[in-house]
Amino acid sequence: MPVAGRPTRPRESFAERRERRAAVDDPAVVLEAAARFLEARSRSVTEVRRRLGGAGYRSDLIDGAIERLTELGMLDDETFARAWVESRDRARPRGERAIREELRLKGIDRSTADLVLRERREAGSAATTDAEMANAPRQSADRIAADRLVAKHARALGRIADPRQRRQRTYALLARNGFDPEVCRESAARLADESLPSDTAPD
Repeated sequence: MPVAGRPTRPRESFAERRERRAAVDDPAVVLEAAARFLEARSRSVTEVRRRLGGAGYRSDLIDGAIERLTELGMLDDETFARAWVESRDRARPRGERAIREELRLKGIDRSTADLVLRERREAGSAATTDAEMANAPRQSADRIAADRLVAKHARALGRIADPRQRRQRTYALLARNGFDPEVCRESAARLADESLPSDTAPD
């Protein structure tokens, strides 16, 4: 609410803000803007570049800010990509295909994506016990992630009485989250099979 007797300043338009930032020639101002953008969560180099460029800052100052943040260890695409994959597997499981596409959209280059996804696959294999390997020799990080996603939706899926419909719904859920057809099919069939005894139990 404006204070009585004090003139109110007109709000800057988006174009005016960009024009004002384009006139900035102090690298510290751009560095501070980049650091503020990183406060909420880690970002990729491309995300920071897009944000600062979209705000209107000069490209040479953006390059300088990114170089400085990289030197300080605040910007690192490999670290960002690894954290992104770990976060996905922990909170919102997705298939490798979907994760790879997300990393691409974040500006992560293919070699870095290959590295962190290979680490994910190796971690998935290491987490598989000998007994699990005997039952599922082709156990993978995607299968582990698929099981986690299905577990998150187990209550809703369990309310579907018809095993065939439950299998179809599970397949669709996994497919939407970037799992390949083989993983979708095996996970969906396993859920249906595990639930069959209660479905067919006598009254």
